[in-house]
Amino acid sequence: MPEGDTIHHAANRIRPILLGGVPDEVLTPHPRFGADRWPERLAGREVVSVDAHGKHLFLRFDGDLTIHSHLRMTGSWHTGRYDRGGPTSAGRGAGSGTPSGKRWRRSPRRAWLILRARGHEVVEFDGPVLELLTESRTRFDKRLATLGPDICVPPFDTERFLRRLRQDDPTRSIGDALLDQRTVAGIGNIWKSEACWEARVDPRRKAGKVTDDEARALVDLVHPRMVESASSGTNGRDARAYGRDGRACRRCRTKIVMGRLGDDNRSTYWCPECQA
Repeated sequence: MPEGDTIHHAANRIRPILLGGVPDEVLTPHPRFGADRWPERLAGREVVSVDAHGKHLFLRFDGDLTIHSHLRMTGSWHTGRYDRGGPTSAGRGAGSGTPSGKRWRRSPRRAWLILRARGHEVVEFDGPVLELLTESRTRFDKRLATLGPDICVPPFDTERFLRRLRQDDPTRSIGDALLDQRTVAGIGNIWKSEACWEARVDPRRKAGKVTDDEARALVDLVHPRMVESASSGTNGRDARAYGRDGRACRRCRTKIVMGRLGDDNRSTYWCPECQA
């Protein structure tokens, strides 16, 4: 699942294409949107903001309309240059033009949303959560209203994170607790393992047994890495624990191990020596 830094990086790529202008085209080639009339409802509307919170991305238009996206395990945002003179790249009925500079990395049949402006296009593929909402609904939607502080936005509100963590079940593992978006928004499976490695905390330890100072370290130490990843798009490429099972820990040279934790049985990586 794309994590918060990936979504913020997508917002950073989308923003110069769409922000402050009216899209030349709004296309919804996927059959599920056939009756929703997004092109008509968004016609002539300026994009007034492109922002992210945790794993959620928002394209806000004037007139109180917002496109909300959550990619879950399958979705992806792509951007690229666009040649209006070529044949359609998104299949029959998607309009004229084809991406230039690079090919789409997924089949055109998997495109759910296409926005074109300033010689570029923004494409959302396979997004299981893609909806057009009124702005007021985004403020009251429980999925969004209950999100915790965003780990990718400086300065991070460490004390708010700590309060929410202490309101959670103290018997769940700290690794599992870090995945709860109501506690901290944006951490997923990669950064969960990285946070625990940075703070030298065993991800299997019960959250109630993690001290306040250790809990603060979990987010304060991984926060700058996630901010940098949101800017550069280097999600998990310099992992110190995630995906390194059987390889030497960068601190103590003990072999990293992998186990599955939490209700969703998510893969988790840690050093059994310096995270003991």
